[in-house]
Amino acid sequence: MGTNNSTISRIPEAEEIMQETGFTPSHLTRLYDRFNVLDKDEKGFLSPKDFESIRELTFNPLGERIISAFFADGKDTLSFRSFVTILAHFRPLDKTRQPRDACSPEPINSRTSKLKFAFQLYDQDKDGKISRSELLQVLRMMVGVQVTNEQLESIADRTIQEADLDGDSAISFEEFRKSLEKVNIDHKMSIRFLR
Repeated sequence: MGTNNSTISRIPEAEEIMQETGFTPSHLTRLYDRFNVLDKDEKGFLSPKDFESIRELTFNPLGERIISAFFADGKDTLSFRSFVTILAHFRPLDKTRQPRDACSPEPINSRTSKLKFAFQLYDQDKDGKISRSELLQVLRMMVGVQVTNEQLESIADRTIQEADLDGDSAISFEEFRKSLEKVNIDHKMSIRFLR
C-alpha cells in the first residue's frame, strides 16, 4: 500500500485525473507505469510511433485507426492525462454507482461516450456522418480478402439502408446510436485489464 501511495504522489494531477476518469489509485499507477514503458525515450509524452510497440495494435486490422483516435484532436503528442482520459472510455461501467443528476457531466465511460469513440473510428473525414466509402474502408480492413468486393459493397449498402433514417445515404451519430440500441456496448468496449 505504501508503494502505491508513493507512486501516486509522483503522478502529476493524480487526484484530478482519478476524479475525472473514475480510475482507482491502483489503476492509475498501472497506467502510469504502462505510459512510461511506451515512452522509451522519456520525453514525457507519447507519439503515434510509440504505440507501434503494442503488439495487439500491430495485429489489429483497425490498429492504425485506434492509434489515430488517441490523436484525434490534431496533435501529434499525447500527455499522460490525455492517455488516461482516452483509456477511461474503455473502463467498464460501475453498476453500483449512484445515478448521476442532470447537472453533472456524463461519465467518460458512459454508453454515449463509448459510442462516440466507436463512431469516430468510422467517420474519418470528421463530417459527423459515416459515408458508404468510410464504411467500406473499415469493412475491408476487418475482413481483408476473405470476402469479395461485391459482398462487401452489398454489406455496406444493406447496413446504410437499415441505419439511414433520414435518407441521406449516410449514417449520422444518432442513427449509429439507434442502430446499436440492442448491442451491449459496455461489454464490447470495455477493457478488463485493470482488475
